Amino acid sequence: MTTAYSEDSIKTLEWQEHIRRRPGMYIGKLGDGTQPDDGVYILLKEVLDNSIDEYMMGFGKRIDITLTDYTVMVRDYGRGIPQGKLKDVVSKMNTGAKYDSKVFKKSVGLNGVGIKAVNALSYRFVIKSIRDGVAKQVEFSGGQLVNELDFSSNGDANGTMVEFTPDETVFGKFSYNQDYIETMLRNYCYLNTNLIISFNGKEFVSRNGLLDLLNENLSGEPLYPVIHIKGPDIEVAITHGNGYGEDYYTFVNGQHTTQGGTHLSAFREAYVKTIREFYRKDFDPSDIRTSIICAISVRVEDPVFESQTKTKLGSKDMGPDGPSVTKFVGDFIKNTLDNFLHKNSDIAQTLLQKIQESEKERKAISGIKKLARERAKKASLHNRKLRDCRVHYNTGEKRADESTLFITEGDSASGSITKSRDVNTQAVFSLRGKPLNTYGLTKKIVYENEEFNLLQAALNIEDDMDNLRYNKIVVATDADVDGMHIRLLLISFFLQFFPEVIRQGHLFILQTPLFRVRNKKKTSYCYSPDEREKAIRELGPNPEITRFKGLGEISPDEFKNFIGEDMRLDPVRLTKDDQIFDLLEFYMGKNTPDRQTFIINNLRIEEDFVDDERIPCADSGNVAEAVLSDDLVA
Repeated sequence: MTTAYSEDSIKTLEWQEHIRRRPGMYIGKLGDGTQPDDGVYILLKEVLDNSIDEYMMGFGKRIDITLTDYTVMVRDYGRGIPQGKLKDVVSKMNTGAKYDSKVFKKSVGLNGVGIKAVNALSYRFVIKSIRDGVAKQVEFSGGQLVNELDFSSNGDANGTMVEFTPDETVFGKFSYNQDYIETMLRNYCYLNTNLIISFNGKEFVSRNGLLDLLNENLSGEPLYPVIHIKGPDIEVAITHGNGYGEDYYTFVNGQHTTQGGTHLSAFREAYVKTIREFYRKDFDPSDIRTSIICAISVRVEDPVFESQTKTKLGSKDMGPDGPSVTKFVGDFIKNTLDNFLHKNSDIAQTLLQKIQESEKERKAISGIKKLARERAKKASLHNRKLRDCRVHYNTGEKRADESTLFITEGDSASGSITKSRDVNTQAVFSLRGKPLNTYGLTKKIVYENEEFNLLQAALNIEDDMDNLRYNKIVVATDADVDGMHIRLLLISFFLQFFPEVIRQGHLFILQTPLFRVRNKKKTSYCYSPDEREKAIRELGPNPEITRFKGLGEISPDEFKNFIGEDMRLDPVRLTKDDQIFDLLEFYMGKNTPDRQTFIINNLRIEEDFVDDERIPCADSGNVAEAVLSDDLVA
């Protein structure tokens, strides 16, 4: 049957309806609040950006934020939005003051969309502007005007208040993780020194900018005191750690650009060039940048981002009449870093020793790396370990944001996932048994060990995280002690050699159900004994209860339910309080007596009984591994 195509087929959506139908175009993704880039946090960020821009222009020294259940209130003490345009700025697309660069020269939000998206995607949205004793308030629901009124401010200070409740009909069931919000607020403070942000009564403020950021986020002692250099429209903080990889915090106009962009590329290039010229030696870039920890912030006029969520800078120039980003950052690093190293010979010597040690290690394993690449290439040709997804056949080595790699152990488990997966976006890497404990080993082992060499090749992260082929790396193991041990060994591998995989939020643990509870009418999958008990009560007497002892026991048809849109993933995260090397030393090192005492003091044994069969949930042999896994995954 052919559908008629006529004038009636052409529809014009109102602004709020378009946002609600296509929220991903405006806030990136919806999510349920379990990930730091989920939509509910983007809504808060869009509101905060406007208050931050006021502070940047010299108005208001404080922002108050209150979170109550699902409602967020943001109050700044800036100039207050001109009240005659209050309704328009939150309900008319492409309306705002930021098109006038004289008023907001280097702001975060430029396109007049963000606050409208918050309005359209909120069940209740209220905005109030206070200016010189007069207050005006406008209330919306789903972008539709509900109420508008003027009244006396009763002496309240000038500024703007926004209160919103995300709409559950759009977001589904969601919750806020206050740790994510606090991280966001700390970053705002690092980039706006002396700004005070109060969140539910807890105050955040930074007096030293990016110097505070690095000092508060270092997991262990740096090799040398942080190099902190500043100039007009740019600030940089640099040091080195003892690990591998490169760790960057990048910002544009106060926006945390988690995916970097032209400013980060410019820094990495300029840093290598400056170091080479300072030491008058043509060091390899990887030796210069290995274990670098750096924060960089730039102010760009009319910045161009690669998406509405502003996670990657696309601007090539600092402004319409300014130099290129590459030249601006390059000239600054060349002059200020070179001067700093000449004035601080002790730091320059420590940095030189670090580069030389990296060079020595790289050369020692260069032959091994060549053989390892050949093995990895042969393995990929024969498809022995990796079953890739089709997205990479279309995009080459470029990572697609929707791509996922499952790392699993054993033929039965990998077989179940392989048969159940979405072949377009989900790939599977199969381990053979438990991987090696890499703690205390050098990167040489990454190339000598077949499992880790092939995993590194599959991820394509040998030289640069920019080449990472999968957005999500998911450890999928059995929900038992051995499975937890494998999780720990893999987490240790990434912490040891590729910590940026974790820091950039790419590593996850797959949660699979422990129980299936069903009767003739309904089937419930349960991820804990509590969920099982609830399902038993809901399904009535004598339901059939199955305890899944391993991934291989779950049929492919059932497995599709657990790796689809509702897949439960626990992110592996690092916070500023996590001392990586202390954790690895204690849990993975050779201090057997201390660890044994810890296990005895923290032993927990739980039992499940299914059909009168006793099933241990944990045993004393690997409780430490399970505890560490829990510590890192949360």
